[in-house]
Amino acid sequence: MELIAVDEARCSRCGLCVEVCPVDILKMGDRGPEAIQPQVCLACGHCTAVCPKATLDNQKAPVEKQRELAKFPVLPAEIAEQYLRSRRSIRVFKRERVPRESLLQLVNMARFAPTAGNSQGISYLIVEEKELMKKALEKAVEWMEGQLATQDRSHWSFTYHVRAYREFGKDSILRDAPHLVLATAARGLPRARENTLFSLAYLELYAPALGLGSCWAGLLEMCLFAGYAPLLELFPVAREKSITGAVMVGYPKFRYQRLVDRKPLDVAWL
Repeated sequence: MELIAVDEARCSRCGLCVEVCPVDILKMGDRGPEAIQPQVCLACGHCTAVCPKATLDNQKAPVEKQRELAKFPVLPAEIAEQYLRSRRSIRVFKRERVPRESLLQLVNMARFAPTAGNSQGISYLIVEEKELMKKALEKAVEWMEGQLATQDRSHWSFTYHVRAYREFGKDSILRDAPHLVLATAARGLPRARENTLFSLAYLELYAPALGLGSCWAGLLEMCLFAGYAPLLELFPVAREKSITGAVMVGYPKFRYQRLVDRKPLDVAWL
C-alpha cells in the first residue's frame, strides 16, 4: 500500500501538505502530492491535518483517526498565564483513591505530548495499591541509608528523609500520595528521558482539569535510576524496557489562594 493516498478529483494542489512536511518527503505531482521517500515519514500527521479539504490520507497518520477542528483553540493570554502559573507541586494529598477511569484519562493525555522525531515510545505503569506505595517508600529509605553509609557525598537531603521516616514515621519521599505514575520506554530509545519529561509535564498540566494534583517523585527517581534492585523488583516491567520517570498523583488536600512569584526574569537579546 502506498504511504500517501489522494482524492485527485477534489485535491486543489494548493501545496500546503508539501510545505508543512518537516522531513520534505512530499512533492507536488500532476495528480497531487506524492511521497518520494516514504520510509523517512515521521507519522506526525502534519500533511493530513493541514489539508483544507481532507483530500489527503497518510497510512501512518490516517485521517479517520483525526478529530475535526472547526476553529483552532487558543486561550486568552490572561487565562493561559493564570492557568500555567497556578500549577503547584502537590505534596499533601487527600487519602481517597482516584478512580481508574480518571487515571486513564490522565495518562491518555500524556501520550499526546511532543517527542523527539515523533518517536513517542513512552508507556505507563500506574500504582494503585497503597501497600505497594508503602513498600516503595521503605525501599527508597533503605537505599538512602546505604548511600549515607557508603558515600562521602550523598544527597544533602537523605539524612532528613531517613530520620523523618525512621523516627517520626513521616513520608517525605512519596508524600503519602495514593498513586504513582511510572513512565517506561524501550532500552536504548533515543531521547527517552526527554520524551518522558514532556509526557509527564502534559500529565501535570492536565491533572487540575480532573481535580487532581501531582508532584515529580524526584527522590524515588534517584533510587530507581541508580538501579537499586529491591525497589525495581516492586515494579515489574518488560525486560526490554526501563523506568524513565515517576510522578505522584492524588487529590490535593488544600486549595491555594494566591499565585506565587518567581525570581525576576533574566533575558538577553542578540
